[in-house]
Amino acid sequence: MDMNEIKEIFFQECEEQLAELESGLLKLNDGDRDPETVNAVFRAVHSIKGGAGAFGLDDLVSFAHVFETTLDCVRSNRLDPGPEVLKVMLKSADVLADLTNAARDGGSVDEARSRQLIKELEALANGEVPQASAAPAEPVAKPVAAVAPPPVNDEGFQPVAFSFDDFDAAEEPPLMEMPTYEIVFKPKSDLYAKGNEATLLLRDLSRLGEMSIHCDTGALPTLDRLSPESAYFFWKISLKTDKGEDAIRTVFEFAEWDCDLEISLIEDEAAQSSEELPMQPVPFDLSILDDEPAVSVGVVEEEEQLASQQQDRDAAVSAAGTASNVLQMAQSAARAPAEKAAPAASAAAQSAAAQQAAASAATPTIRVDLDRVDRLINLVGELVINQAMLSQSVVENDTNGTSSINMGLEELQQLTREIQDSVMAIRAQPVKPVFQRMSRIVREIADMTGKSVRLITEGENTEVDKTVIDKLAEPLTHMIRNAVDHGLETPEKRLAAGKSAEGTVRLTAKHRSGRIVIELADDGAGINREKVRQKAIDNDLIAADANLSDEEIDNLIFHAGFSTADKISDISGRGVGMDVVKRSIQALGGRINISSKPGHGSVFTMSLPLTLAVLDGMVVTVANQTLVVPLTAIVETLQPEASAIHSFGSNQRLISIRNSFCPLVDVGRILNFRAIQANPVEGVALLVESEGGGQRALMVDAIQGQRQVVIKSLEANYTHVPGIAAATILGDGRVALILDVDAIVAASRGHSLKPEMSLAAVG
Repeated sequence: MDMNEIKEIFFQECEEQLAELESGLLKLNDGDRDPETVNAVFRAVHSIKGGAGAFGLDDLVSFAHVFETTLDCVRSNRLDPGPEVLKVMLKSADVLADLTNAARDGGSVDEARSRQLIKELEALANGEVPQASAAPAEPVAKPVAAVAPPPVNDEGFQPVAFSFDDFDAAEEPPLMEMPTYEIVFKPKSDLYAKGNEATLLLRDLSRLGEMSIHCDTGALPTLDRLSPESAYFFWKISLKTDKGEDAIRTVFEFAEWDCDLEISLIEDEAAQSSEELPMQPVPFDLSILDDEPAVSVGVVEEEEQLASQQQDRDAAVSAAGTASNVLQMAQSAARAPAEKAAPAASAAAQSAAAQQAAASAATPTIRVDLDRVDRLINLVGELVINQAMLSQSVVENDTNGTSSINMGLEELQQLTREIQDSVMAIRAQPVKPVFQRMSRIVREIADMTGKSVRLITEGENTEVDKTVIDKLAEPLTHMIRNAVDHGLETPEKRLAAGKSAEGTVRLTAKHRSGRIVIELADDGAGINREKVRQKAIDNDLIAADANLSDEEIDNLIFHAGFSTADKISDISGRGVGMDVVKRSIQALGGRINISSKPGHGSVFTMSLPLTLAVLDGMVVTVANQTLVVPLTAIVETLQPEASAIHSFGSNQRLISIRNSFCPLVDVGRILNFRAIQANPVEGVALLVESEGGGQRALMVDAIQGQRQVVIKSLEANYTHVPGIAAATILGDGRVALILDVDAIVAASRGHSLKPEMSLAAVG
């Protein structure tokens, strides 16, 4: 391995250290004072400094050294990490990231800003706390200086004042042990049918604290009456934890409907009885003072009884198939009452703690170039296509459907699906790095606008394909800048409106129906629709007498060159931000919606596919054209009856579904496959649900089947086609178009697709 490869590994590790640094500083800023958090922040800067020194990156080393010195003051409790101190440190983390990028890419940084922060860090290390943090400490110091020391007599004796009342306070009760919970866990057969495993639930439960467990096998029938689909075991668990009952229930969160779960807090009966009963004499055996202490018969019998109980417990837990760490904890809990077995119990507890620490340790990982992963993704895509072609050929040439070839193809299809899922999991990454990057954007824009802003992130561990993550940074940056600059008011206006001076921007991510949904919400003034409408009229985007809904007015901000800023600044005013957002989201196969309430703020919702490689779809036929409808958008399929079809208006039709009416949309007519609407009774209706568009019944001619297809970009190979999200290759080698359900639903509400983009020639 040459020096360049080693240097590249160093910069990759720097990204991880910078992320750790940012995360730790944000925790401290939120009030976390855990020493381990401070140590993690210190280690991140120290690691960057050490690696930079090995490669002679002097600028990075000198800045990291000053930063590290200041963090060491925090670590040694010589500097309180107040808001003003953390503000300087967050800015220093940004400069440290800039210096790292400059060292890697050969760019430059703002030297004036670096020198200024070095001075501020050195001042903090010398105890010169910013005035905003030092001011509250002054009133506390005054009463201390007013207390006079006690007088000293001629012999040098200095009396010490004390109160006899303090004796009661001094006799504080010892620290209470952690609460003990008794848990009865009775799985039902449905728990195992849904793929859950009782052993894994018990393992997760053991991580909450010290646990002893007993498996009850009394309901186990004889072998001739044993049903493999039934559940016969249940567990009685004693758990010492300070996490609370909610943490225990969280372990069984996804299995609570498939089991009987009882959780009760065990009261300390021994402590209560010791307070209520009078003191009893305790017999004392003088033989323990001899050189060779005698072992009483009672002790021997007690040890034999404990050993017998232990063997029973070992057999029960082994029969239940629990994990080895649970077994060792049960052994430790069983031997604890015996004084003679105290050393053995201590060793078992240490072994269990070591196993828990090993289980919670970071999973070993390896670094792989993204190009290799992309190559593997492409090969898996080709494997899926060839598997579909092979299946299609066998179906066309073998009609009995029972040959060994068909059985082998089914196994091949299952293996192909497992390979594809495993490969996609390799490229899936949490959105946390992108979300952390937004913290710096918020700080910079807040400083430039003079606003006080707090960024709250949720769902940072939500995973999505790396190709989607790489393209999220740009639209999120523009949206954050828009939220802080246009959405939030100045502190004076917020106070006048009865709000707190500090504005809040909330960034969340979550999975929904096979997609990732990212929401950016602010508690600002909301969209000024009158101002947006007037600006659109001035820019000739709409007619002065145009009748637009609130949703249509809100969507005007996505037009190229549109801006409501009164003057051009470094932040906004040129009208390119939200236009970039919309184009970037659409390029990812996603969509964006706006919800705004005047005086309360706005919410921007982005819905994106989890991956840009494959999807599960339903292959349908429309006017002799083959289309693929994403399976995640389909609620159900149904065969319309003539009595369920109702006309509405001049050319609208409704279908009655379980005493409710749903608009019927002819996909062939929307896409200009045919000039007139087809007869619904002769086709199949797909009930779909889209973001913001409600439910619609899409009318197709026939359903060919459900398949997993490989996504091919239509824009990269042809051009953008309204109503079409992408394309794929079918098993017979033909190209099929993947339907954009949301565009079709929008077209059914009056937003017609461009008539010149007829797909008859494309398909």
